[in-house]
Amino acid sequence: MDRRTALVPIRYLTLPGHGPEDVVADSGGRVLTGVADGRILRIDGLDDPSATRVTCVAETGGRPLGLELLPDGDLLVCDAEGALLRVDPEGGSDNVRVLTETAEGERLRFCSNVVALPDGTVYFTVSNRVHPLRDWMGDLVEHTGTGRLLRLAPGADDAEVVLDGLQFANGIARSGDDTFLVVAETGARRLTRFHLTGPRAGQAEPFAENLPGFPDNLWRGAPGGPIWVALAGPRVPPLDLLHRARPAVRRRAARAALRVPYRPSGTVGVLALDDDGRTLAHLTRRHSGYRMVTSVCETGGRLILGSLREPGIAVCEAPPAG
Repeated sequence: MDRRTALVPIRYLTLPGHGPEDVVADSGGRVLTGVADGRILRIDGLDDPSATRVTCVAETGGRPLGLELLPDGDLLVCDAEGALLRVDPEGGSDNVRVLTETAEGERLRFCSNVVALPDGTVYFTVSNRVHPLRDWMGDLVEHTGTGRLLRLAPGADDAEVVLDGLQFANGIARSGDDTFLVVAETGARRLTRFHLTGPRAGQAEPFAENLPGFPDNLWRGAPGGPIWVALAGPRVPPLDLLHRARPAVRRRAARAALRVPYRPSGTVGVLALDDDGRTLAHLTRRHSGYRMVTSVCETGGRLILGSLREPGIAVCEAPPAG
């Protein structure tokens, strides 16, 4: 049962860059995000509006999407233009390193989100193999099912495909005990469990289905905390019907959809789930001025929201613990 329904904004912070698609928080409460021109920004002092400071810590030269903080302070970055990067936020001008640009010899495209396990293994998603980021709506309409979950072993420079056929693979999070991963399938409005250990290792199954919106990035702070799910938009019943149509019909619909300017819904939301896929909180807001929430993280008793479309981040109240 949902514990709370209101997503209450506290403040908005306009950034010197557009489209902070993913947001992550470090142990000091600083928030990092990537913007459309390729920069990685760090935001300090969010608790005190008079002391808030935004610093550019890296220039990737691409389009950063999903981020993952590593124990040593480095940052993994999914570049939508086809690479998985490692960034040292304190490393000066030469602080961006390419980890891989291929999966089983094939060039990557549309890298989306990433997590790292304690042993150094990295898992990341590719949303689809047909449409680039600028045409993301085309894949949601066409329902290509070409998303992938990839594994990069420590020291390797070519990723391995461990799960294929996903409907717009997106956010990814670790379970509290690192026995499985949770992967968002935006196009199917579901989360999928991918087993890492045990007799079902390497197999997948539904984790949470029929979500009230389209899941985007996932985030988990402390191992005992919830998995936060950003809902980029509410359910669209006509799209559910279209997904049952023949592929040729969906392709024509996708071409038509790409010719129409996209207007994000005014309904936004986030979910908090436990490791059994149960909803701990479902926070929503209708007629929101901040739209298309593509990421959420929790820090200092606040929820920080990011968006592919907005020129900044939103700071909202977090639900009470317990």
